[in-house]
Amino acid sequence: MSLTIDLTGKNALVTGGASGIGLACAKLLAEAGARIVVTDRNAEAAAHVAAELRGMDVVMDVGEESSVDAAVATVRSRVGPVDVLVNCAGVLQRTLPPDQLSLREWDFVSRIDLRGTYLCCARFGSQMAERGSGAIVNIASVAGMRSGPLHSYAPAKAGVINLTECLAGEWGPKGVRVNCVSPGFTQTPALDRGFATHTLDPQALAQNAALGRLVNADEIARAVVFLASGWASAITGVNLAVDAGHLVAGSWASYGGLRT
Repeated sequence: MSLTIDLTGKNALVTGGASGIGLACAKLLAEAGARIVVTDRNAEAAAHVAAELRGMDVVMDVGEESSVDAAVATVRSRVGPVDVLVNCAGVLQRTLPPDQLSLREWDFVSRIDLRGTYLCCARFGSQMAERGSGAIVNIASVAGMRSGPLHSYAPAKAGVINLTECLAGEWGPKGVRVNCVSPGFTQTPALDRGFATHTLDPQALAQNAALGRLVNADEIARAVVFLASGWASAITGVNLAVDAGHLVAGSWASYGGLRT
């Protein structure tokens, strides 16, 4: 096998592909030779990215069944079957205690992050299963693997991790691999807004990672493209944390923190 990942001839659809991690994934998949379909709620941004990557753009609200169904039909008629699905569309949540976190906000986050991932998997993944091949990579979060003050986002991402395992078992016999990447704190526009509002402290986040820094979106994209490629042909149902050592550093606080 070549040491180069080659996705030439593959159609790769990235939800939330107009910014952040989704944008990084779309660009790297395109570099690997895939034809890119960028979906996003922001029509202008999706069109700009698709034009840059010589791909296709589709406006889609992942939490709305009719929107996903319309996108499935559009993509199938214009470019054919999707070989790679990357579910990046997601929203963050304010770090509010339950008595201040409205059910409306709780539902909104869960609708996009969990329901939206399931809808896209169910619709595009079912077509992969019918053809007998395909690769899905879901974006979860390390927040879904530990306790924290994110009472909608974290359970939704934990659900994405378990959903990945369920679908890997469901569709593995039909030739479809389903994996998951859990980013740590990643430098994206969404995280920058948290810094700007002083909700998050970049220095504190870096100090609480074994590598002493944040993750960048390109590092997430490299893990995604690997899992989507033939290099990961025997890998399904895994959750790969790409977090600069955030998970392993947390328990060191009980011993005075990491040795520096």
